[in-house]
Amino acid sequence: MANEEVAPSGVDMSVPSIARVYDFMLGGKDNFAVDRAVAEHALRITPDGPQAGQANRAFLRRAVRFLTEQGIGQFLDLGSGLPTQGNVHQVALRHDPQARVVYVDNDPIVLAHGRALLADAGTATVVQADIRSPEAILEHPEVRRFLDFDRPVGLLLFAILHHLTDDENPKAVAARLIDALPSGSYVAISHFRDPGDRHPDASRKAREVERIFNESLGTGRWRTDEEILSFVEGLEVAEPGLVPVAAWRPDPDETAPEQSDTYHTFVGVVARKL
Repeated sequence: MANEEVAPSGVDMSVPSIARVYDFMLGGKDNFAVDRAVAEHALRITPDGPQAGQANRAFLRRAVRFLTEQGIGQFLDLGSGLPTQGNVHQVALRHDPQARVVYVDNDPIVLAHGRALLADAGTATVVQADIRSPEAILEHPEVRRFLDFDRPVGLLLFAILHHLTDDENPKAVAARLIDALPSGSYVAISHFRDPGDRHPDASRKAREVERIFNESLGTGRWRTDEEILSFVEGLEVAEPGLVPVAAWRPDPDETAPEQSDTYHTFVGVVARKL
């Protein structure tokens, strides 16, 4: 698709997409020239962007496995992005054959690819919706058909809250979603971070990439630890807390992608609702 520049119906190839920029960073082919231009601009400042994307996906796989070990058998993945290696349902089903997964994204190309991937899967589905309207997600018929909100749910917010501006009140969005979950549910978040004075060079680069993202995508917010932890306020944070995504419970034999510029600026946390 990237070579032919042919888009599915309803997809505007002249406007960059968050999902397709990430797809390019992960080595995918479901992206267009406009998406690659955004990514390549950012890569001039932080060349290890693809490694950051890989580290985030590895964190997602470890977090989903951890949640299945805690007895979580159903997942709501918001801002799921284009299908790639180690999707949530693939990881979950390896550990729980009865696991159920709902993917949610607002990009029509994600919906098209997701439906193709899940055509024969009875344990996972994909819906088109926007995290800015949490009520619409929670009341979506397909979400309600797949997930039982009387039992614990794993809410996955990977690389999505940093695409909500402060004016869009991401804390209130996260709080509404978490409020709908029963006790014993878990929330897993990955988020761009500005480490501030602790890592001044990384902080400077984070602010520069933030500027590029906002100029080209109209979105992207590198937040402080305090701002990110506010999303799980009142929950029980699992060890090791809020850390770089590559440092969250890495497997002993796992070879982490070599991040330099982005190691301190992409972090993750998992927390349990009491």
